[in-house]
Amino acid sequence: MENLKGKKVVILGGSAGIGFSTAKAAAEDGAEVIIVASNRDRLKSALSELPASARSLTVDLANEQEIAALFADIGQFDHLVFTAGEALQLGNIVDTDIDGAKQFFTVRYWGAFSAVKYAAGHIRAGGSITVSGGSAARRPGAGWALGASICAAMEGFTRAMAVELAPIRVNIVVPGLVRTGLWSNMSTEEQNDLFNHFSEKLPVKFVAGPDDIASTYLHLMKQRYCTGQTVVVDGGYVLV
Repeated sequence: MENLKGKKVVILGGSAGIGFSTAKAAAEDGAEVIIVASNRDRLKSALSELPASARSLTVDLANEQEIAALFADIGQFDHLVFTAGEALQLGNIVDTDIDGAKQFFTVRYWGAFSAVKYAAGHIRAGGSITVSGGSAARRPGAGWALGASICAAMEGFTRAMAVELAPIRVNIVVPGLVRTGLWSNMSTEEQNDLFNHFSEKLPVKFVAGPDDIASTYLHLMKQRYCTGQTVVVDGGYVLV
C-alpha cells in the first residue's frame, strides 16, 4: 500500500482521543490533515502538535447546516474519518429518560449521517470514508442499551453506504475499551479499576491507547480492496 503523501484527510472529532491520534498518524504518513471539532480550545491545542500544513475548523457536528457549509468550504479531498462523540451515559432501561437518550444519537449517528451526506460528492476517486462504532453492538453489558443501539446502527449504515456510494470505500472501525476521555464521567479511581480489570481479562493483557486504534483507520484509508466492512479492534473482548 502507498503512503498518504499528497492526500487530503478530513477528521471529524480530530481534536482529541482516537481522532487526534489518527490525525497525527496520517500527517506522519504524508497527508494534509484537516481536524474538525466544536471545541475551539481543544482544536488549538491539537493543532499545535501537528505539522504546519495541518488546519483546524470549528464546527458544531450536531448542526446539519454547519456540516454542509464545512464541506462546501473544503472542496475536494481524499479521505473522511468520523470519530466524534461525547461520553455515553450508561444505565438500565427502566431508569432511562427517553428524550435525553435521543440526544446521544445527535452527533454519534446523525452527525456521521450528515457528514457522509455532504462529504461524498467531494471525495476524489480512490477515496474512502471510515466511521466509528463500538464493541457494545456485539457484546453489550447491562446498562448498555443506548450505546449498543448506536453502535449497531452505525454498522448497518456503513454497509448501506458502501453499496450506495460505490466506488467510494466505506468502512467502520469498532474499538473495544480504549484509554480516552470518553470515560471522563467516571472518577480516576473508577477508571483505573476498570482498566486494571480488563488488562487481566483481555487476551492481549492490556487496554489500548488511542494510537493503537488510529493505525486501523490509517490502514483502511490505504487498503484499496476493503469496503463495507466492520473492523473490530478490541483486544479480544468479544471472545471473553
